[in-house]
Amino acid sequence: MYFLNEDHAYNFQNMILKDRTHPSDVERMSLFYIIGGNEDLFTKFRHIYDFKNHEINPEILTNGQVDLCSSSKALVRLAYNLFNGYEDEYTTPRDLFYNLDPKNFLVAKGGIDLRFNGDIEKQMSGELDEEMDIEFI
Repeated sequence: MYFLNEDHAYNFQNMILKDRTHPSDVERMSLFYIIGGNEDLFTKFRHIYDFKNHEINPEILTNGQVDLCSSSKALVRLAYNLFNGYEDEYTTPRDLFYNLDPKNFLVAKGGIDLRFNGDIEKQMSGELDEEMDIEFI
């Protein structure tokens, strides 16, 4: 699995452990991969995802209670879409990728790769700990 840096790997692992995500749940893993890869989103992850009920909070995209810039909103929309097929008028590929800088583009690409190509169970050997094999891009 590829991470941008150590913080990204730590953030991802933190959310996986907090949620008690099953190793074969690539939908949820891709959601956490994207949130963990963006510093702004990670600081707001409790608003983006409800860990108690294990569900997303799509109303944050429109209710104005959480301040999200356009690239953060694009990443949240992509993460929600990869998680459960969430769609709104801004979930077209053009709208999602137009506002992303190179770093956020890599986060988005990694989330997509994890969701559709990743056998997370094999990649992580069924365990999450500090001895994860991490490659930085």
